[in-house]
Amino acid sequence: MSCPAQPGSPWRLPRRAALGVGLALFVLQFSAPAQNASEDQVKAAYLFNFAKLAEWPSDALPADSPLVIGVSGGDENFLGALKTVVAGKTIGTHTLLVNPVKSQEDMKSCHIVFFRASEKKHTEDAIVGLTQTGVLLVGEDESFLRQGGMINLVKDHGSIRFEVNADALDRSQIHFSSKILALAKTGYGSAPAAASNSPTEGPRRLERSAPPEYPKLAVRLKLTGTAQVQALVKPDGTVKEVTIVGGHPVLADALARAVIQWKYQPASKETRELIKFSFTPQ
Repeated sequence: MSCPAQPGSPWRLPRRAALGVGLALFVLQFSAPAQNASEDQVKAAYLFNFAKLAEWPSDALPADSPLVIGVSGGDENFLGALKTVVAGKTIGTHTLLVNPVKSQEDMKSCHIVFFRASEKKHTEDAIVGLTQTGVLLVGEDESFLRQGGMINLVKDHGSIRFEVNADALDRSQIHFSSKILALAKTGYGSAPAAASNSPTEGPRRLERSAPPEYPKLAVRLKLTGTAQVQALVKPDGTVKEVTIVGGHPVLADALARAVIQWKYQPASKETRELIKFSFTPQ
């Protein structure tokens, strides 16, 4: 039986309870549009919450060392908003620092790097150089997860939400509670929801196909594995749309780009065809 806190003495929640409270606050803060906060302030709050809820390997974030959030391409307004959010706060034994970053060497000294959309031309090369460094890579561009990023902030019906590249997170050895990841907007690795008027299931025979090109980024990252997509095929045999079902986003995107060009035999109805492809080095 626990003893009541004495007047004037510090009182702390047990770790399990503290995580539960942190999760509840995370849901409360981001499950609805922020009426009085700017977009910069909301994204800054996300970065702070990711810092609070992530668990880094001990060699990437030693005890008592500062936790550094780097911003690539951020203007002074965003840097100011982020510095205001973290001002005076600590996470465990870690003080928080916010730094603008311009090079990979700058980024390697960070624990989180936030890539602004203005940096999209340089983002892919930066990600390749950070794959083994224990840095949480957060972006805000629609192509960010395909390039190997870990978390992407997106607009969704007036709110800012986040998408997750689970494979990239796994490789980084940076961990989040599964309950936090469950809050992510549906993205890579998620099966499409079934519609009430779903077309009949295949399979239909292929008339024309070509294997996907092994992506240059996958070669550089030495990525292998199986990607899986679902094709919605029209009665005339052409592919209407392709939905990514599973696999690393870089590989799955390459498969989707190939499948959209395929041609199936004609049929009386639209069908859904499930396609798997194993990528191995040439």
